[in-house]
This record gives sequence, C-alpha cells and structure tokens, in this order.
Amino acid sequence: MTDFERTLVQSFNIYFEESNLKGIAHRLKQHRFTPQFLDVLVDSLDPDYYLGIECKSISVDKGAKALYFTQHFTIDKNGSHQIDRISDFLIRSGRTGFLAIELKMGVGKSREAYIIPWDVLRDRFHEDGRTKFTVNEIQEFCRIERKANKYIIDPEGWKKGTRIIS
Repeated sequence: MTDFERTLVQSFNIYFEESNLKGIAHRLKQHRFTPQFLDVLVDSLDPDYYLGIECKSISVDKGAKALYFTQHFTIDKNGSHQIDRISDFLIRSGRTGFLAIELKMGVGKSREAYIIPWDVLRDRFHEDGRTKFTVNEIQEFCRIERKANKYIIDPEGWKKGTRIIS
C-alpha cells in the first residue's frame, strides 16, 4: 500500500468517525497472483459513500507530463485493460468510482492530489486517439485538499467539482 492510499483510507475513516457516519474505508490485502479490483474500497449504506477508488501517482518532478492509459494501467493475461476491468466491477457492485491521482512535485514541495470521476476516465479511454490525461488537464479537476496529515473527504463535492469534462 502506498502512502497516498494509506492516507486516503485513514482520512475516510477519520471523517466517518468525526461525522458520526456509518462507513469504513479499507484496502484489501494484495497477493501476488490474486487480482485486486481497486486500491481503496469505501463501504457505507449511504450511497454517497459507497465508493471504489483507484489511486495513481506520477512524478512531475522527474519529467512526467501525463497519466497514460498504456503506461500507468495494466492489461491482464486475457488482454483485458485495467480501466475496463474496474468499470465492470463498479457497474456490478453499484459503487461510484473515482480515479485519485497524486502528483509528486519534488523534494521539499507539497504533493498535490486530484480526483476524476470514473465515468470521465472511462469515456476518455474509449474515445479514439485519446491516450492520456496531461498534468494540466488533471489539475483542472477537483483537487483533494490536504490539511495536516489527512485529506478532506467530500465525495459530493468531488462529483460536482469537476471543471472539465472533455
């Protein structure tokens, strides 16, 4: 589990406790030969908090200019792309999906995190000729604000906070 995933899980669980909401965020233990559908699962009877979140990190400080569908996502032995596998899981489970992206800005600089609704990601992936989200495009989506050592949890705001769609 990456620090980004761990902090996101902890932030959700602190949020649920402080807000007196029933819900839990967790990450299933990953085994070498067992597929993992998503990085973070959030379970709650409240549909706003019944979520699946895939997490990706890119190192902007080391020259990364985009999140690529080929480089940053996997294709399994059956030729199924990770975006399609996750999309299927989200549909079958009834969860709302998101892609959370951490931009590593370099030593001594704060990391930035952004959230993209999964439907936007899936639609971009299936458009002809669209192979990525540039860093500038990622930064047009809703930023996941960080306060102290936790993220501010606001799934309703994340859905509404998308500034670009195409």
